[in-house]
Amino acid sequence: MDLSELAAFLKSRRARIRPSDVGLPAGPRRRVPGLRREEVAQLAGLSVDYYTELERGRGTQPSAQVLAALARALRLGGDERDHLFHLADRPVPPASGGLTAHITPGLLALLDRLAATPAQIITDLHETLVQNEAAIALVGRQPTGRGVKASFIHRWFTDPASRALYPSDEHPHQSRAFVADLRAVAARRGRDAEVDGLVGVLRRRSEEFAALWDTHDVGLRRSDHKRIAHPALGVIAADCNSLFSEDGRQRLLWFTAPPGTEAAAQLELLSVIGTQDVTPPPAEVGGFSLRRVSVATDQPGP
Repeated sequence: MDLSELAAFLKSRRARIRPSDVGLPAGPRRRVPGLRREEVAQLAGLSVDYYTELERGRGTQPSAQVLAALARALRLGGDERDHLFHLADRPVPPASGGLTAHITPGLLALLDRLAATPAQIITDLHETLVQNEAAIALVGRQPTGRGVKASFIHRWFTDPASRALYPSDEHPHQSRAFVADLRAVAARRGRDAEVDGLVGVLRRRSEEFAALWDTHDVGLRRSDHKRIAHPALGVIAADCNSLFSEDGRQRLLWFTAPPGTEAAAQLELLSVIGTQDVTPPPAEVGGFSLRRVSVATDQPGP
């Protein structure tokens, strides 16, 4: 491991990012051209002391999870992310899998600009990668990570508590939409172990899923009208839109409502209510929520 090269690379990437690029205020008396060390540490979910040691070329070899968090915080592109792993003498993870899944920088940059709009980034298997605070206030904090159990589709068909996010009369529509979306993803990916594993588990554990899968309905969830059962504000009728990454493996989801409607007023109230004690238990909606929150780096949430 080349600690000096790793330190120099981190410094160079930090210097090129403006606070506004990551949703932070510039503030007065800023003496560095880019982010401060403490800001990078905050964005990556690391201690300031630990990150400072890395930039000084000291300390222990960073884990793959730490490297992935730094890649997200510093908005590294794919080649830069791989270079970071090489410098730390860690195996470069596949572009699409594992706890080190690399969030598409473009989607992450857009998420940072949706401060007052519930939004989140998910994978095509509905695994939550990152939420903003507004999304958490709307749909609850989702478990972040990868794997069958991290998929909201898996929870939807195996955990009845996850369905509390929607009024009961919405459940049939949501079930059909989730299955049609998953079949479209399966076709896009081809023979894929992740998709086959999720489908196999759900066919065994859910008769509802098995019956819907056998209809062969197919359709990506590009946009949808959702009625979300919020514990404090009641049912919120919101429009959910999706922006897909170039390879289709990740999606930025955000919730809006027409101006002047009751739903628009309810969404505005989310910033006041925040994430107090009224948020629903972990449940997902394909993915969303006010400012960006830190991304979990060591675990796996529509």
